[in-house]
Amino acid sequence: MTERSTDPRPLDGVRVLELGTTIAGPFCARLLADFGAEVVKVEPPEGDPIRGAGKVHDGASLYAASILRGKRLIVADLRKPEAQALVRSLVPKFDIVIENFRPGGLEKWGLGYADLEKLHPGLVMVRISGYGQSGPYSARPGYGIVCEAVGGLRYIIGDPDRPPARANIGLTDYITGLYAAFGAMMALRHRERTGQGQYVDTALYECAFSFMEQHVPAYEKLQVVAERMGAGMADSYVNNTFRTRDGVYVHVQGSQANSFRRLCEAMGQPELAADPRFAARRARNTHGAEIDAIVGAWMGSRDYAELERAFTPHGVTFTRIYTMADIFADPHFAARGMLVPAAHDTLGTVTLAAPVPRLSATPGRITRAGGAIGQDTRAVLHEMLGLDRAEIDALARCGAVHCARSDEDEPHPSA
Repeated sequence: MTERSTDPRPLDGVRVLELGTTIAGPFCARLLADFGAEVVKVEPPEGDPIRGAGKVHDGASLYAASILRGKRLIVADLRKPEAQALVRSLVPKFDIVIENFRPGGLEKWGLGYADLEKLHPGLVMVRISGYGQSGPYSARPGYGIVCEAVGGLRYIIGDPDRPPARANIGLTDYITGLYAAFGAMMALRHRERTGQGQYVDTALYECAFSFMEQHVPAYEKLQVVAERMGAGMADSYVNNTFRTRDGVYVHVQGSQANSFRRLCEAMGQPELAADPRFAARRARNTHGAEIDAIVGAWMGSRDYAELERAFTPHGVTFTRIYTMADIFADPHFAARGMLVPAAHDTLGTVTLAAPVPRLSATPGRITRAGGAIGQDTRAVLHEMLGLDRAEIDALARCGAVHCARSDEDEPHPSA
């Protein structure tokens, strides 16, 4: 990345207290951290469960290195009254609180929105849950993969003759984290104008359902239930993945009139663009299996290099399906700085995906990879609450907080 460590970021000066775990809440906070927010993440004594997910290298969680990046990491056991009191003391210092407990979870500790709003009337509280803060399902536990099934998204993913499939990532968790960050920014904008805080009710199932946009009116007016299409898409031909003779999977998008014409010309079959079965988009939708078979046969009889030579001059929209190895070797990813080496306490450096989107004047930046559990506990409690070493040690002895060994070794003033 070309950004300097002194370049301004749009959320400089915004403080975020993260009480979330796993993906949706931490991803929301990670987005804000990338763009300058000072994020303090509160973990339980055993650490965020995300530290146990994904791959490990030299004892360090690689997933945590990314999703916890740019955050100050403290430990507070919210089951302890002393830790609850700490959070209540911290909240007035922050603009945003992010949490993804099951509805009612924070309320039983006196940390719900109604409690915290009294301490900080301008607070923006992002509340992420499976089914929202109200309604008959609100008390249910919710994970992204379960809630995307409720939201209808899971039903349409996969091959027509097989059970519903899933993406090999926490897709709905990430979708929800994006919506939550968007909601937080809108709430901050409202506070700038009015001084009024609010909470942002972000439900996993609703965020998944929102991606079903085209299928909602289709069902209401036509009673059409969207089905699984494999690598294709309903009412969009040609728009599918095909295998070349040398075993490369290639996706082609030629569903618009001009893109379909260019595809036909590249295949040396321009007459297909005038064929009554395929000339208009609705006609192609009716004869989708036929045109897919023609394109698949043509591509299947050629190696990828030959296909690339045919497609590129005609401006066909296509790509081979990339693996992570392909991405690390790709010159465009390198030219755009999408693979960023970030400083890590035990690994030295670790490569992470760059912040997106790219802002021309105030781009995002990775300041450091996610670090050790409790590495910033002492520093945060001293800087923000004025606690001295003896006070923090007393909190640690009763189990309310935990300080990492490296944090304990840091110089820290006494009262």
